[in-house]
Amino acid sequence: MTSKTATISANPTENLKAVLARIDAARAAAVAPAKDVRLIAVGKAHGPERILPVLEAGHRIFGENRVQEAKMKWPDLRAGFPDLALHLIGPLQTNKVREAVALFDAIHSLDRPKLADALKAELARTGKRIELFVEVNTGEEAQKAGIAPRETAGFVAHCRDGLGLPVVGLMCIPPVDEEPALHFALLRKLARECGLAFLSMGMSDDFETAIRFGATHLRIGTAIFGERGR
Repeated sequence: MTSKTATISANPTENLKAVLARIDAARAAAVAPAKDVRLIAVGKAHGPERILPVLEAGHRIFGENRVQEAKMKWPDLRAGFPDLALHLIGPLQTNKVREAVALFDAIHSLDRPKLADALKAELARTGKRIELFVEVNTGEEAQKAGIAPRETAGFVAHCRDGLGLPVVGLMCIPPVDEEPALHFALLRKLARECGLAFLSMGMSDDFETAIRFGATHLRIGTAIFGERGR
């Protein structure tokens, strides 16, 4: 797969405009895109100095991979922009659930019963309502987190119907050496079987393909902020 992020600008606001234009073009070309496609600007490993211009440009949906990193930089940013929404898109340890619920408006990595139980307890304690996505390991890769495709319907039912968790969609990260379209198609099929409206899929190199398969949440970092640590 050829990366489309090699010639990105050093200016994150210019990159944001370019990504939004590509999203609009992909939606226009798709047969049946989602009615609403949300861009999650992923600030992993980028400091407030790169995120702030994107906030000032009017964007309000952001993502982080780690609770600790989010805890260090987002409280101050949220103080200046209280209407922003913050999504956790990386793995969540059960001992970080309290901090995650306090920090984030959505969590995309619900992937095991123990975590579901911890989230239920914390949401009951705080009364906070957040959006939860079940992470599906569509490639069934041993090194990756996520529910196996064949177990997805049962796990969603356990979380949503058994525990009363606010599960709104599914998330996946396709294997790097496989055609992402196959995995996006599988995630769409599983979401339909589960009666879930949201699909968190598509990153900097494959989001246009994800749009063709009905993605509702795109997780894009490099194409907006540049390479990590830049």
